[in-house]
Amino acid sequence: MTGRLRNKVAVITGGTTGIGFAAARRFLDEGAEVIATGTNPETIAVARSELGERAEVVASDASCGKDIAALFSDVKERHGRIDVLFLNAGIARFAPWEEHSEEDFDRQFAINVKGPWLAIRQAIPLMPQGGSIIATTSVVNQMGFPGASAYAATKAALRQLVRTAAAELAPRGIRVNAVSPGPIDTPIFSKTGMPAADLEQMAEGIKGKVAVGRFGRPEEVANVAVFLASDESSFVQGQEYVVDGGMTL
Repeated sequence: MTGRLRNKVAVITGGTTGIGFAAARRFLDEGAEVIATGTNPETIAVARSELGERAEVVASDASCGKDIAALFSDVKERHGRIDVLFLNAGIARFAPWEEHSEEDFDRQFAINVKGPWLAIRQAIPLMPQGGSIIATTSVVNQMGFPGASAYAATKAALRQLVRTAAAELAPRGIRVNAVSPGPIDTPIFSKTGMPAADLEQMAEGIKGKVAVGRFGRPEEVANVAVFLASDESSFVQGQEYVVDGGMTL
């Protein structure tokens, strides 16, 4: 590629599948040193195999304060700094309001909101001027999407964390932005807890609302993340880049 991230140290949470894994590949291709996290032993093993020695793939729970602290302590010891933090880890649970469980509500907020808040807190002392923080939000933070009451609320909260962090960290020379995917063909849909028939019906309904008529590819979101991670976005602060094939049109 072009080496747009040469000599940058990048941490990607949720970096073993989907958008995070695609970003890990792209960041490596652009010259970054990549630390990717995950929790599933199987996907961690696959990521280690496919990314090879070019990346560090570590087990770390994005919702656990102890895991997050240990992750950043290790990165500090090995690399001394973090130039790029891509907060991609997230889960989605879809269900009608009256059928949504309290446990699913709490788990989504723990991973999708508390985790990024904790990670940013840990990362700030390690980020030099010119550092970039990127969060994966979702177009559901601006749409009324049936069945996504808790998930949409987490992504709206994460969007606000991005705004606040951008304002607070701008004097330090740290940029904070978001990439907001629409429907992307990733394993997150198979983990929603919905029956297969309902999931297929929902997917077809979503596809019909996308202007380009298809689900996006993880690489198409990763390309935007590369821009936000690179110095090319040096005058971009507090923004949310929508990658949805025209769904929110």
